[in-house]
Amino acid sequence: MLDGAGIETRIVASDPRRPNLIARLPGRGLEPPLLLHAHVDVVPVEGQQWTRPPFAGEVVDGELWGRGAVDMKGQLAMMMAALLRMKARGEVPAGDIILAVVPDEETGSAVGARFLVEQHPEFFEGVQYAIGEDGGAELGVGRYARIHPIVVAEKRTCWVRLTVRGPGGHASRVAPDSGAVNRLRRVLESISSGGLGIEQTPVVELMMKELANALPSGVGECIDAFRNNPADPSVLDGLEETTVRYLRSLVQHTVSVAVLHGGTATNVHPSEITLELDGRVLPGGYTTEEFLTLLRQQAGADLDLELFVEGEISPPPRLDAFYDRLAAVLQAKDPEGSPLPLVTTASTDARIFSSRLGIQCFGWMPLRHGPDVVYRDRLHCPDERIAVSALEFGADCFHALLAGTH
Repeated sequence: MLDGAGIETRIVASDPRRPNLIARLPGRGLEPPLLLHAHVDVVPVEGQQWTRPPFAGEVVDGELWGRGAVDMKGQLAMMMAALLRMKARGEVPAGDIILAVVPDEETGSAVGARFLVEQHPEFFEGVQYAIGEDGGAELGVGRYARIHPIVVAEKRTCWVRLTVRGPGGHASRVAPDSGAVNRLRRVLESISSGGLGIEQTPVVELMMKELANALPSGVGECIDAFRNNPADPSVLDGLEETTVRYLRSLVQHTVSVAVLHGGTATNVHPSEITLELDGRVLPGGYTTEEFLTLLRQQAGADLDLELFVEGEISPPPRLDAFYDRLAAVLQAKDPEGSPLPLVTTASTDARIFSSRLGIQCFGWMPLRHGPDVVYRDRLHCPDERIAVSALEFGADCFHALLAGTH
């Protein structure tokens, strides 16, 4: 499609089965190149109960159904629609527009973004800013105000394998207190809250301050009270559960049990049980060692911990003139909406472009939708779908940004 429109493209790959596509729309040289990056891989649908076929791409009642509609083929469609519109109209951007379409963001980025920055950094020479996924997803406050989040920072991935050991034996006898199962129980109880202590970071504080100002007084006061005392989540009583869980995840390093391995037979006490923990570290320069120290202090100093996935540490976010441009486009396209700096609890390919190449990255998925839609709750879930009108709004916003018409 891009080739057919006359936009320069190039395919590069370390794995021929999962290539990267780089497209470039030349500009007038008045601004540095701008990077748009998107991934085309999606999470599995196995084990999920879908109402409609997850890969049929059906449009039903004005919504496009299918895996990836939100995360993130819908956003890629916005980007491509804006580029194709500019090319068709003969519009030349102030600076080159680079589109990087990568294959494996969901599984570690090894043959995608990481391969590109390590083996082909020349593609991104001169780039100062990049736009990627997230942003736009409703925070669960849509019935109070229309928020347009712009991601300025991400939590960092630290996946940990935790092993507990103890004496085995015949399961017909009461399990010893020092056994692996009882040790596991104590570990699970120690991390059941999901957090490793309260940490209020400047970017999260700014986000909550602006969120409180954008909401009606009663709701805004709840957010402000939590900002001032994040150790007391009861001040958020009355808000949607998804909103409360999200805000609580922003004021602490989190750890969640994701995978459990253990046991060999029903009549044998296991002597070893392994957990895989999904750890997420707050932005602000916190090190992996600090995270592991907090985990040991809370779950047990004598635990066997193995870090098996570690995300890059991104530089501190900057809310500079480019952030203002993103906010201005949203304000122009939806005067009743409120742009907002957002910290996301997940991580994206932005971490690679920012940490390896020093590119300032933003998550910007412009959406306009009704108050009852919570797109964040559709990520990685069955019946993922997005309104066609929301995609059209996003494409218009991307076109306005790239063409400089906002």
